[in-house]
Amino acid sequence: MIETTSIGIVIPYYNAAKHIVHVVEKATRYADHIVIINDASPDTMPVEMLNTYQQVQIINNKKNLGVGGATLKGIEVLIKNPEIKVIVKLDADDQMDTTFIPKLVQPILNQHAHFVKGNRFRDLEALKSMPTIRRFGNLFLSFLSKVSTGYWNCFDFNNGFFAISSGTVSKLNTTAISKNYFFETSLIGELYFQQAIIAEIPMPAIYGDEESNMKLFRMPWLFSINLFKKFITRIWKSYFVYDFNIGTVYLVFGVFLFLGGTIFGGYNWSVNSATNELTPVGTIMISTLLIILGFQLLLQAIQFDILRTPTTFIKREGQF
Repeated sequence: MIETTSIGIVIPYYNAAKHIVHVVEKATRYADHIVIINDASPDTMPVEMLNTYQQVQIINNKKNLGVGGATLKGIEVLIKNPEIKVIVKLDADDQMDTTFIPKLVQPILNQHAHFVKGNRFRDLEALKSMPTIRRFGNLFLSFLSKVSTGYWNCFDFNNGFFAISSGTVSKLNTTAISKNYFFETSLIGELYFQQAIIAEIPMPAIYGDEESNMKLFRMPWLFSINLFKKFITRIWKSYFVYDFNIGTVYLVFGVFLFLGGTIFGGYNWSVNSATNELTPVGTIMISTLLIILGFQLLLQAIQFDILRTPTTFIKREGQF
């Protein structure tokens, strides 16, 4: 059994009047501290019914902050309570099975992980129930997220059902965490700089009659830009600012040789093509050799990056 006094739950609320009371009713079984952030929702929240639960605190945003902004605001409130050791993020639309909360928080309470999240792709039945567009979109984005965040051992980065130790979240640079639907991936990206251990548990998602507030056609563009920015930031900080290692050497020489071979070969090909002359074999061989060497070094850099995925648990002061 988990101690409900040590668990805090943050629920970002937006257009979920039909589900919020049921979500809170289930959440009170696992936590004594529940913060609902009404993110300037246009619907009418059933405040009177929610106020019947002593564990619940409602905070109203004057303007919409986005799911990430609302969640971070709730976390700021919860980490001020010294009793709370673990903070769980729970959506208001009843898509998350609260019976998984003990499995989420236990590894953190046992000091085996700093962050625990759900993974819908380890459950075959969950995959069958997931809408096709979401399934393939999440598969593709999860792979790109591995590259971007450095957590090659994680999947289903967009799963918003997670738990984090209050000590770990207090050390994060929250200004670098996205406030929109890129929030979960952005949060994991920042955990990398804390070398936080992430654990995943299989869980299904619940798809009912709720309406999604996401604009699906904007998501690929939004995520692609943010993932690229997060990748560049991570590589720069990890290999050039906070550390300089063999991976840096692989990366620098790999990029230099690959681009050098490509530019050298392309330039000579275009010049000779314009004069209807054959490109000398030696020129072709030099270009090919540079490209192959560069590509091999880049593969080595990727392998090195994979091996650097935080997997060894190190208890750091203040992370629990």
